[in-house]
Amino acid sequence: MKSKPVRQYRMTARAEAAEQTGERILDAMLRRYAETPYDQVRLEDVAADAGVTPQTVFRRFGSKPGLLVATVEREQAALARDRAAAMGESPQDTVRSLVRFYEHHGALILKLYAEAHQAPGVPELAARGRRYHVGWCREAFADGLEPGLDEATRARRLAQVVAVCDATTWRVLRVDGGLSPEQTEEAVLELLLPLLSASARG
Repeated sequence: MKSKPVRQYRMTARAEAAEQTGERILDAMLRRYAETPYDQVRLEDVAADAGVTPQTVFRRFGSKPGLLVATVEREQAALARDRAAAMGESPQDTVRSLVRFYEHHGALILKLYAEAHQAPGVPELAARGRRYHVGWCREAFADGLEPGLDEATRARRLAQVVAVCDATTWRVLRVDGGLSPEQTEEAVLELLLPLLSASARG
């Protein structure tokens, strides 16, 4: 009869192996999704990239939409941590960090928004991401949104800040406009600072 510590060790090892397999599958899906339109992503290719069988993918995630949902949920948690870290001591610091964030993640975020309707469960996650962005803007620039403003004006100011700091604005400036990251940062600040109180502009 095996001792309890041995059984526990084997159970722990199996659980860790299963978790690592799941992470490999999610990593493979993320790479495929970043490079390929969603409707052209094949689970067989994801499985091959992860070094597992398609049956393993189906058993773990149920379907291609289920796999994308799991991937997006994991990435949203990581992105939220990165966005939280982008809040700086000044608007200039915050915008610098935000542009750096979009340099790494902006294209994938915009792709998700554009293709969300193709997979059940993903539109809700995209909406959650938009709500997070609004909350982040409200918190990141709270000191700059004049406390003395009337409710309607304050709501309009926040909506403007949300638009200026959106990934779409980054794309228009950086990709469509051909600006460098430094020029994009400067352009965002030129749009943002007039919306903030004088004391917050630095």
